[in-house]
Amino acid sequence: MRSLVIYESLWGNTEQVAHAIAAGLGETFTVEVVEVSAAPAAPPDDMDLLVVGGPTHAFSMSRPDTRSEAVKRGASNTAPGPGIREWVANLPTAIDGSPMASFDTRVEKVRRLPGSAARKAGKLLRRLGYAQILDPQSFYVADVEGPLLDGELERSRVWGQRLGEAARGHRQARPR
Repeated sequence: MRSLVIYESLWGNTEQVAHAIAAGLGETFTVEVVEVSAAPAAPPDDMDLLVVGGPTHAFSMSRPDTRSEAVKRGASNTAPGPGIREWVANLPTAIDGSPMASFDTRVEKVRRLPGSAARKAGKLLRRLGYAQILDPQSFYVADVEGPLLDGELERSRVWGQRLGEAARGHRQARPR
């Protein structure tokens, strides 16, 4: 089984989470982790699971202006090109209900506030016909720049394991 993890990371925290998720998924799947600027225009036909993640900016997925603001604040992991918002907006419809999951990183002090890049990405992917197999998941950083809170990388890896199990169950439950 094959999984594609697409991520956007401005400070490096979301990238670390993406790789930890991939490590957990790797117990069940062959996993490819790709930064969004290098992501394919559409998931490959032989992909069994799409995982999308990015930082929460202004209660949603990043936009060109929020990415620009991050650069002004010193973000060093800014790759040229689109973020998760633009990448998802350009995806073709998933006619077969392909399984997906979404995650984000967010500042711990706004944990209880509404809005999440993961929830927004999941909503957009469901509109395109993808089947969400686990609820969107947030992983927490101490401040805008990070670092990740203690235990978040392990929690990411465990979520990746759970994701692999859910995807395997989803695959067995639906005819191909």
